[in-house]
Amino acid sequence: MRSSVDAILLCGGKGTRSGAKKNKVLCYFGVKTALEYCLDVFFGLCDNIIVVAAKDDYEEISAVAESYGAKVVVGGTTRFLSVKNGLKEVKSDLVLIHDAARPFVDRETVENCIASAKRYGSGIAAVKVADTVKRVNDGAIIEEIDRKDLYYMQTPQAFVSNDIKKAYLNASGEFNDDSAVYAAYGLTPHIVTSRSSNKKITMPEDLISTPPCQKIGTGIDFHRFQKGRKLILGGVNIDHEMGLVGNSDADVLTHAVMDALLSAIGEPDIGVLFPCTEEFRDADSIRLLETVMRKVDEHGCKVISVSGVIMAEKPKMKGYIPSMRAVLASAMKIDTSRINISATTTEGMGVIGEGNGIAASAVCLLQEYATAKT
Repeated sequence: MRSSVDAILLCGGKGTRSGAKKNKVLCYFGVKTALEYCLDVFFGLCDNIIVVAAKDDYEEISAVAESYGAKVVVGGTTRFLSVKNGLKEVKSDLVLIHDAARPFVDRETVENCIASAKRYGSGIAAVKVADTVKRVNDGAIIEEIDRKDLYYMQTPQAFVSNDIKKAYLNASGEFNDDSAVYAAYGLTPHIVTSRSSNKKITMPEDLISTPPCQKIGTGIDFHRFQKGRKLILGGVNIDHEMGLVGNSDADVLTHAVMDALLSAIGEPDIGVLFPCTEEFRDADSIRLLETVMRKVDEHGCKVISVSGVIMAEKPKMKGYIPSMRAVLASAMKIDTSRINISATTTEGMGVIGEGNGIAASAVCLLQEYATAKT
């Protein structure tokens, strides 16, 4: 006979240590929030899903949970009280309790926890300790601990519903997880081998180290020569008898880089963002690049690398390229090693080959890190 299964997804934390701008379960990891990743896994495996939310996040979490048919209840001031509130809504034979701040739990682990709860009364996701463990006192190592039987506890943790309900009703004191409450009631928790990827988002580095979404952008720009203008490329003044025509400083290389960045984040190009108006007449393109970078940050992205190519018959660029890389890298707040600039000619062909202007192209690779979309 099939056992019915409910799931409790805990979303009551604030994520203060992570440095996130809002509840970390509402932060985006690529194209989805942490909560959506969890709902995707538990939906279809469970008869009912109960999402326990903090009062301040109730409406936003409800909007996410609605399409999954999940019930949302308000949690307590602690994880312990939030679990108790969630357990009140459980009607099935078995219950899974999971921290939604573990967005990358896999379906197989959830299924194994359910199977263990059916067989042993409980199924606790855990991974073996891989590192050497030592006991330390006042900075001094005093004992090496055998890691053979040591495990890191994770969630989900599955139980026979009636057992874990009674355990929580009879519990008093401090508990680190649900298996500790279960054990305090006199029952023996049973381990299910999980994966290290089922990590909990806790610290700022966890927001970036989880699997990212990468985006590629491309940009290209052309400007004609004109006497009486300064020639500026990559924010660097180039010694030449002519400069480039444009409403701004006509920095064709920086323009290509900006368009590549905007392309990657799905924003309109610089012609829309910085139109040919008096506001941007003779504008410094490096300052405009800094504005574009603020948009990149708003989209929750970091620059992995940028590659630019200058196409010009003259002047020669070799001596200026290191300075261009340094200026552009500074404006994008990246290491100089992450940007490369090269130069080429068109072998006398076309308007570039005839010495009438300069063109530039750029390609960028961005990494979308976990961020709260507002």
